[in-house]
Amino acid sequence: MKLKYFLCCIIAIMIIIPLTGAVQTDQSILDKAKKIHEKILTVDTHTDTPMMLRSPSFDIGKSNDPRKRGGKVDFPRMKDGGLDAVFFAVFVGQGERTPEGREKAKNNVLSQFKLINKAVEDYPELAELALTSSDPPEIEKKGKRAIFIGMENGYPVGMDISLVNMFYDLGARYITLCHTRNNDICDSSTDRKGGDHDGLSDFGKEVVKEMNRIGMIIDVSHISDKSFYDVMEISEAPVIASHSCARAVCDNPRNLTDDMLKLLAKKGGVIQLCILSEYIKKPKPYPARDKALKELRTVYENFSKLSESEKEKVRNKWYEINKKYPRELATVADAVDHIDHIVKVAGIDHVGIGTDFDGGGALADCYDSSELWRITYELVKRGYSEENIRKIWGGNFFRVFKTIEDLSKKHKR
Repeated sequence: MKLKYFLCCIIAIMIIIPLTGAVQTDQSILDKAKKIHEKILTVDTHTDTPMMLRSPSFDIGKSNDPRKRGGKVDFPRMKDGGLDAVFFAVFVGQGERTPEGREKAKNNVLSQFKLINKAVEDYPELAELALTSSDPPEIEKKGKRAIFIGMENGYPVGMDISLVNMFYDLGARYITLCHTRNNDICDSSTDRKGGDHDGLSDFGKEVVKEMNRIGMIIDVSHISDKSFYDVMEISEAPVIASHSCARAVCDNPRNLTDDMLKLLAKKGGVIQLCILSEYIKKPKPYPARDKALKELRTVYENFSKLSESEKEKVRNKWYEINKKYPRELATVADAVDHIDHIVKVAGIDHVGIGTDFDGGGALADCYDSSELWRITYELVKRGYSEENIRKIWGGNFFRVFKTIEDLSKKHKR
């Protein structure tokens, strides 16, 4: 009887010790990850938060609830998630390529520049506008968030090359050359009718050269494969993909192939990992949701000609569809699988993070900016060093940014 009791105790101890060790190990990883995350300078290179600034119920200086239409980014949640710097994208969907359409798009983005400036002016103790690659460390020392401006979709440039310089002077530091449809600059990766220019248009080639000249970052997210290769051939400066993933891991036209990743790296650029679930992991079929969204697009003509009141109606209906048919979100582990692949193909010096928060970006376990430290936790779990995590969270991007600034200075001599 005593022998049986003794054996049972030994078995119990053998079970408990590994479990206890696992808990201790997990806690030590968490402690290490949080220490690293707090120490390094972090940047998210793409959010669509300016769209939230239009809502009278959204206050960027207060912590909002992302599950009650409070968006994914505000200044307090940036602090909670250890996010030091962010690019707010002034965005306009693709409309008619007419003088009237281009003028409307230009006025739309100009109003968003004003909204971003007002948001920062309203909370000078929490945030500050950033314009150069060297600004974030100085802003971070003051305990503030550094707010950069990017421009998603070159459509507002129209056919007027002088507007590239105007948007730069207003604070935009990159332009995503197109969005979901072709524009005057280049073909999109997702335009259903195919390409209009077979890559970059002649005007688009001039836009690339002008962006090189003034020191504006070229963003190749959303553009077609042919457009990408045209940009890589023409651009003197390295480029970024502000919010894209690896196509070999998730076969989506918005993602970059291995060949594109290798060329991006060869030219000194960086791909910023997007955490929009459909780009991270192929979604399971969801006919009811797909049907509801398709009907919404049909009723509102694919959202191409909406007034401000109609846009609000669409947002409400989109929210209701998401509530009724919630997406199955990818996880942080799924997202870091892309980082692993990119590092293997392009190298550790050519990957970063651009969430696409407020534009669809969200993971099951990293739903808003307050949870971004979870990405660092997963990286530590997988054995990434502090130095390499520093590169992923901003070192690589700011290296590219600085290179582009330096090349621009040569043009101005």
